[in-house]
Amino acid sequence: MKILLEELHARGHSITVMRASTSWYIAEKSPLYTSITMELDESLEDFFGVFLKENMKCKPAQPLPADLEDFVQSAGEHGVIIMTLGTLVIWRHKGERPSTLGNNTLIVDWMPQKDLLGHPQTKVFVAHGGTNGVQEAIYHGVPVLGIPLFFDQYDNLLRLQERGAGKIIRLADVNPRSFEEGIHEVLRRDGYRQNMQRLSRLHKDQPMAPMDQAVFWVEYVIRHKGAPHLRTEAYKMPWYSYYCFDVLLLFLTAVAVLLLSTLAVFRFLCCRARRTSKTKQH
Repeated sequence: MKILLEELHARGHSITVMRASTSWYIAEKSPLYTSITMELDESLEDFFGVFLKENMKCKPAQPLPADLEDFVQSAGEHGVIIMTLGTLVIWRHKGERPSTLGNNTLIVDWMPQKDLLGHPQTKVFVAHGGTNGVQEAIYHGVPVLGIPLFFDQYDNLLRLQERGAGKIIRLADVNPRSFEEGIHEVLRRDGYRQNMQRLSRLHKDQPMAPMDQAVFWVEYVIRHKGAPHLRTEAYKMPWYSYYCFDVLLLFLTAVAVLLLSTLAVFRFLCCRARRTSKTKQH
């Protein structure tokens, strides 16, 4: 959301934001806008979060800092491997440098992940399968060796694996041998990169950039005074129709009529059979 607000502010719009009282990514005070804090429907907040996360975080890569660029270029034709959890590895890691680490591995506290993934020297992305990382890997066409930990990470990586764009190693199965075999498989089989680049082309094939699309629709609503013609007619429905209680009542009535009719027919047949039996006896 901040990205969209910055873009609207840069285009000269005066912005007032209705923010959820529980929101942590939209600050209450900002030079970009004035805010109104309110209780916001969770589904609406999730919609904006998903749209922005999946569409606006993926952008063309920017030039790397000089030290990273020198390290990446030193790999030559072999390329580098990005690892957040080749012959060269850039590993996001906090703490003491492991004593067994080779000189071909660079450890950093923070790295420009998006820019590294967009670098032509990057060959494989080793990651836990978070939504942002997977989206950026798809955007830049870098195959993934995934080690999922929890939540949606396994599902994200499984979608890549089923499309031939990534490989999963379960955390319980990670050891030096399985990790090395996974790296070699993703590096040496061209199918992984080809499939990921195909997904990248599909992802980028849009009539306009996601940011331009978001800004267009915001300005469209402003130009048309709230765009009432786009509002769903559901808001004009009575509550019992909105929640389909009238349909449910009709269904229950039909079932009740059918059951009562069936009982009435059986009762009529039973009574008729009794009368016939009494007549024969007399």
